[in-house]
Amino acid sequence: MSGAAIEVENLVKVFQRRGQPALRAVDGLSFEVQRGSIFGLLGPNGAGKTTTLRVLTTLVRPTSGSVRIMGYDVARQPLEVRRRIGVVIQESAAELFLSVRDNLLTYARFHGRSGTEVARRAEEVMEQFGLTPEAARKAQDLSGGFRRRVQVAKMFMVETPIMFLDEFSTGMDPILKRAVMERLRGEAASGRTIVLTTQILSEAEELCDEILIVNRGRQIARGDLHALKMLSQGVYELSLTFDAMPPGVEEQLAARNPLRLRINGNTLEVALKEDERSVLGLVNELAQRAHVMRVEVSGASLEDIFVELTHEAEQKGS
Repeated sequence: MSGAAIEVENLVKVFQRRGQPALRAVDGLSFEVQRGSIFGLLGPNGAGKTTTLRVLTTLVRPTSGSVRIMGYDVARQPLEVRRRIGVVIQESAAELFLSVRDNLLTYARFHGRSGTEVARRAEEVMEQFGLTPEAARKAQDLSGGFRRRVQVAKMFMVETPIMFLDEFSTGMDPILKRAVMERLRGEAASGRTIVLTTQILSEAEELCDEILIVNRGRQIARGDLHALKMLSQGVYELSLTFDAMPPGVEEQLAARNPLRLRINGNTLEVALKEDERSVLGLVNELAQRAHVMRVEVSGASLEDIFVELTHEAEQKGS
């Protein structure tokens, strides 16, 4: 038996638009996701991430290519696929006219589970997601962030082999997000396969065993974090804190075409694709202009890699 929970081969999705050119949202993607792994699907807005998830979860039929989920074809066997997946998609909503508790219980019933054990599990899940005080409130009366909590909490009511999460942490405070991330690691360790998208790249960096970066519906990079960093050799991340920010430093660094540049108070963060000697020379130059209270030099973060690779793909595509 294949170790792949998801097999995607030359996936294409084209949307026909009246009076406009057809939109090729997914353009020949091929990848596999191994069982018991956390797989990150990343890309800029409009890259085709959500369309890809919608195909994988049977919400949209592929134009061509094949997708198999736990061995079942998403186009020919959608019901078998749906029995084996849990889904949180960006635009999906909780059942607005049901209470928080009934949202969880109803979702479990859809997957053939009921009884006292399920009711107990619902109480546990609500406690974990900070939903217990809202248990009797209808979903329509909750804020968008709390509705999102309900959507994600439903995934832990059942034990489907595969979980799809599109921007799972939306509306979560840092403490809850950290707890959910730890729970996701535990689910993967127990054999559950998780596919996620996120705009918060530090989440993917912490969670994902493998990452696929897409742009304009095409793959631009794929691998674990180490493999992706190998694609971005020569990228350095600097963080310097001054007693007073040197005047004109932002303009000086902008002229070097940084991958990322942030100034927060007296702290400067910049990512540069330059050789080591040039980067160390910059640190020395800045230290001569103002008193440096703290300095850190490190290799590329996932955010740096993402920016560099998507920028290169845009240049090749233009």
